[in-house]
Amino acid sequence: MASDAKTRPRRYAPFGASIEADRVPTGLYIVATPIGNLGDITLRALETLAGADVIACEDTRVTRKLLDRYGIATPLIAYHEHNAVEARPKLLARLADGQSVALVSDAGTPLISDPGFKLVRAAREAGHHVSVLPGASAVLAALAVGGLPTDRFFFEGFLPPKQAARQKRIAALANTQATLVLFEGGSRLASTLADLAGTLGPRAAAICRELTKLHEEVRYQNLDTLARFYANGGETRGEFVVLIAPPAEEQRADDIDALLKRALARVSVKDAVGEVAVATGRPRREIYQRALALTKDETNGAR
Repeated sequence: MASDAKTRPRRYAPFGASIEADRVPTGLYIVATPIGNLGDITLRALETLAGADVIACEDTRVTRKLLDRYGIATPLIAYHEHNAVEARPKLLARLADGQSVALVSDAGTPLISDPGFKLVRAAREAGHHVSVLPGASAVLAALAVGGLPTDRFFFEGFLPPKQAARQKRIAALANTQATLVLFEGGSRLASTLADLAGTLGPRAAAICRELTKLHEEVRYQNLDTLARFYANGGETRGEFVVLIAPPAEEQRADDIDALLKRALARVSVKDAVGEVAVATGRPRREIYQRALALTKDETNGAR
């Protein structure tokens, strides 16, 4: 296995002309790949992918498309959350045998919303060289184009798929003093935005769809408006990054009332108070008193 890996031809063709690549020294190389447009890859990444002994990837079919684009014939091994327990020792054995392993994800920078960190940790613990080749990242691309504060951001990844758990998690995130960065699939985008608007209110937000691809689209509005847009037929095909502005420095009384009304339309008084207390950072007793006043006003208004 080792001799074949060390003697096979190593070439790549970034500009149509075939180039000989040097064999990459023994070690684990974390290589960022394009998030959509196959042109968004570095020359160093191409040279490393061509010169490595093997490439560990989430889906061999996806990575093969990239390699075919650049004339790279390096062998592929699947490494993902479903086979990691079995595949990780095999990759570590290759490193111990003196081979070089390039780790890629289906798109973007590995270890962001994937299980690659366990391989990195195991490789380091075994004393192997670990290096990173930075490049495309959907998180950073969305922050760059979204028009929201970038001095602080919190990457949450995917919210829970079930509504009750999702709403609970949104409430826990509500007081985070940073721009929130979420991933979401098109099938759940409308319902997720409805839950975000219901808990966080009309905060500024940006929806980034199909970044770097032919149909790239960025919508910058408040959460209420975006939730209505996607509930009423907005395009949900593709991959989405959702950015949400941080909360205001201080919540005004009318802001708290608006959040309470939204929460009370979905859940009990107790749960609504808990959500809004977390979202605003205000004392639970204060929020409870506002909730009582609101429910009393509604009761009197219904008479």
